[in-house]
Amino acid sequence: MFEGFQAHDIPTNGTTLRCHIAGQGPALLLLHGHPQSHVMWHRVAPALTAHFTVICADLRGYGDSKRHAADTDHAAHTKRTMAADLVGLMAHFGFETFRIAAHDRGARVAHRLALDYPNHVSQLLFLDIAPTLAMYEQTSDAFARAYWHWFFLIQPAPLPERLIEADPVAYIRDVMGRRHAGLAAFAPEAWAEYARCIALPGTATAICEDYRASATTDLVHDRADRLAGNSIRAPLRVLWGSQGAVGRCFDVLPLWQSVATDVSGRSLDCGHYIAEESPEALLEEMVAFFQTR
Repeated sequence: MFEGFQAHDIPTNGTTLRCHIAGQGPALLLLHGHPQSHVMWHRVAPALTAHFTVICADLRGYGDSKRHAADTDHAAHTKRTMAADLVGLMAHFGFETFRIAAHDRGARVAHRLALDYPNHVSQLLFLDIAPTLAMYEQTSDAFARAYWHWFFLIQPAPLPERLIEADPVAYIRDVMGRRHAGLAAFAPEAWAEYARCIALPGTATAICEDYRASATTDLVHDRADRLAGNSIRAPLRVLWGSQGAVGRCFDVLPLWQSVATDVSGRSLDCGHYIAEESPEALLEEMVAFFQTR
């Protein structure tokens, strides 16, 4: 799926991240969502190498990156910690400034990275999310039913871990298959990778800790930024699926305009997994946006 890409395991910020790199030109970091890995970019990343040096990374705890134990304040899995991982990763390859395209959980990490390291980010493109704080503060019945896993994964250990580990593939089948396009959106080889990685030891702990951090410490950080008036300074493009829960439950563009200074965006005719459901439209958007500056 990633012919021509070189795989690397890079030590950074007390962890080790698996990434794949290819291409030439300005650096473009691609980040995945839950419960996936860099593989979600397989229909888009190869074409992007004609324009950029493309780095597809697995977040800590996902794909083939290092797993970390749980801790009482979920510090190992805050978006601040995960953002620092990625700054170190990009520095390893000699990139002090870079573009980011990110989906779902990866976009939450990119949001924090843009706030904590504003001089490192030149442009951002987020896929199918609204700001985390807004999504928690504006949770509705419809959103809770669609994003049931948000509230399952934050339950105290070891309940969700035990249930996931009992049948990890069934867990991702339910999380991913209940959305707009069902499992038909995923290429067999991509699905095989998602199934392999969800079953790796420590994965259930890592994903639960990721979500627990988002519902606790990450919100403390987000509220502090809101109080201080901190906002994303880099140009931000936001895309969401017209058939997805985010667009149905939230007023996406105004929410991002409240936390960023230069925002544009629109919906695409697909569901949550934009890079796999609508890769041609996404690729057109990415090339047009990232080549404007």
